[in-house]
Amino acid sequence: MERIKTAVEKARGQRSRYGIGSGGAHQHGVGSGKTGEAVGQIQYTQTRSVNVSRDFLREKRVVSGLTQNAFTDAYKILCTQVLQKMRDAGWNALAVTSPGDGEGKTLTAINLAVSMAMEVNQTVLLVDANLRHPSVHEYFGLKVEAGLSDYLTSDVPLENILVNPGIGNFVILPGGKPLLNSSEMLGSPRMAQLVQELKQRYPARIVLFDLPPLLNAADALAFAPYVDAALLVVQEAKTKAEDITRAAELLGSTNLLGTVLNQSISGNVVEQQSGGLLGRLFRRKGG
Repeated sequence: MERIKTAVEKARGQRSRYGIGSGGAHQHGVGSGKTGEAVGQIQYTQTRSVNVSRDFLREKRVVSGLTQNAFTDAYKILCTQVLQKMRDAGWNALAVTSPGDGEGKTLTAINLAVSMAMEVNQTVLLVDANLRHPSVHEYFGLKVEAGLSDYLTSDVPLENILVNPGIGNFVILPGGKPLLNSSEMLGSPRMAQLVQELKQRYPARIVLFDLPPLLNAADALAFAPYVDAALLVVQEAKTKAEDITRAAELLGSTNLLGTVLNQSISGNVVEQQSGGLLGRLFRRKGG
């Protein structure tokens, strides 16, 4: 626990010292023109809707917003802190990543997105941008014939690949078929154009991107300039302190909101650490 705090604080200090961390995409207000307005329940007409059973979601540990328990409380606290920081800065595009594999970033992104969708003043779009190993659809039991990779490579229309999994104000853009040249596609002009479209089409929308791990490939690094901010997921007793430091340094041109400590041994309290977020989530297998 202490080594993770030390690593994050060290990386944050280096970012301040060298004047990095002020970049990211152009800022667009989350609620521009609609501040405080309730979005209400949306009826999807063009977006495909699939009613995923709550039992299946619980089995996959997609618990946020579905039933009241300690897990949902932890994610609600994290959600509140993230939204406060994003609204204060006028941001609406957030990347979720991790230093390495198996540290819980995808499940964290999913549960955070669902928690945000439970709020009354915005909609949420979760984009599976892990084009090497797309997996968001698996947590919802979705059969995906096309996704983001198909949009980027084959001009498949967006309306043909968006899915509402039966959760109000929440839409998923699946990853589609895996791509060998994923970093090139994530850093392509077409991807940059898509991000701007997703950010600007609806002023009361939050867009979350589930990215690949930072230290395994160039994908997340190529994509980071397109978003407003990033959230780094680390796992207690697994993620090395030097990997956290390196990951934070790689995100130097992106606003790093903070870290989420996954599989914490010490509880579920979400607390402030050196101006960042440290989400202590209950211990759970995998992620």
